Amino acid sequence: MRSTLALALAAASLAVGAPPAAAAPAPAVTVEEARLDRAAPQEILRRSGFDTLGPEFAEALARARTIGQAEHTVVRYGSGLWRQAVDRAQGRGPARGDLSRDDDRPLYWARLALTRELRGWQPGFGVTEEGRARLMDRLERSSRGQDSIRYPAGKGVKGVKRILLTGFDPFTLDRDVRISNPSGATALALDGTWLRTADGSLARVETAVFPVRWEDFADGTVERTLRPHLPEVDLFTTVSQGRPGRFDIERTNGAWRGGFPDNENLSRTGTVPVAPDPADGQGAQPQWTSTTLPYAAITAAATGRFPVYDNTSVTEVPAGTDTPVVRPAGPTPGSLARSGGGGNYLSNEIAYRATLLRDRLGLTGLPGGHVHTPVLQFGTANADPATGTVTDPDFVRNRLDIIAQVRAIVAVAAGS
Repeated sequence: MRSTLALALAAASLAVGAPPAAAAPAPAVTVEEARLDRAAPQEILRRSGFDTLGPEFAEALARARTIGQAEHTVVRYGSGLWRQAVDRAQGRGPARGDLSRDDDRPLYWARLALTRELRGWQPGFGVTEEGRARLMDRLERSSRGQDSIRYPAGKGVKGVKRILLTGFDPFTLDRDVRISNPSGATALALDGTWLRTADGSLARVETAVFPVRWEDFADGTVERTLRPHLPEVDLFTTVSQGRPGRFDIERTNGAWRGGFPDNENLSRTGTVPVAPDPADGQGAQPQWTSTTLPYAAITAAATGRFPVYDNTSVTEVPAGTDTPVVRPAGPTPGSLARSGGGGNYLSNEIAYRATLLRDRLGLTGLPGGHVHTPVLQFGTANADPATGTVTDPDFVRNRLDIIAQVRAIVAVAAGS
């Protein structure tokens, strides 16, 4: 994986002086980007003040005269978008619109506005396919907070802990394009904040957001983001939207992709593809990984209005059989994974990848795992996506309550 990236970076650097004849044609917009033209995304951008970012980015790109200048522009706008979304969520600066400040959707749709402009950009100096891919990678990472995770110097300072939390983009957008993801909203609300843990310690929280795309996970985006930071943190948790009306602390994660379509409407079924670990020798990757979050303490604590469950159930193919069965108490020895506690979509996969990375780095005592939030629901009168509005008071209250409860769960976990 690293050698492939190195080749791509080398190819991109060679593209600086490439003549116009070497330029690759601009690819068509993606499935995600095409949704931008729907009424709800446009309203979300307009009512948050993020609607000007795409045109501004296009104008800035047009002024670039080298690939280096273009990369500078890409990183400036990508990191600026992340910081603007975090500041808006945390009440800094003007709201720039009447949409609730805790809303994660402006970040998602504005990022797509930027990627669509970059995808269609045709500079006079020419840009290769590899060069454009590098720019797109820089834009994705910088606008998701993946390359701006920074903790105060000096791990182990008495009374200070470090927490890493991740969220996701909205998904199932063809079902309801208005959808928000409370895990992404939580990441924006907590990034760079300090909280007091259950044992009285002070903790610094850093966050990042991930795409809902199978291919990005296969390309190692989770490991690339988390690997530098897991050795320096005191706790990590991946967070995603799960079941209606409840939180779940997922006890076990499975090495299986169930094929549900992602945000590009692509399906993938099979074993979670992870890079081999030299320390494993010829051994196969594990079928299961486990949480090291203090689930008993979390579920016993009063953290908010939603119940919190220790979810132990999985679906497995027992050893010596070929028929999947549900195991409420967890997997049996030698079984093959078909669903972790968090299912077999990308929420299970990020939990599997993060905890597998924890184990491969020899950090088996590091508390870490996955938290599933309740489904973020609109008010009853606003539930129909065909006739509903992009927000309502119940929708905002539900999201704020979920954010507050995730914060409380993290405080309990870090202090246990």
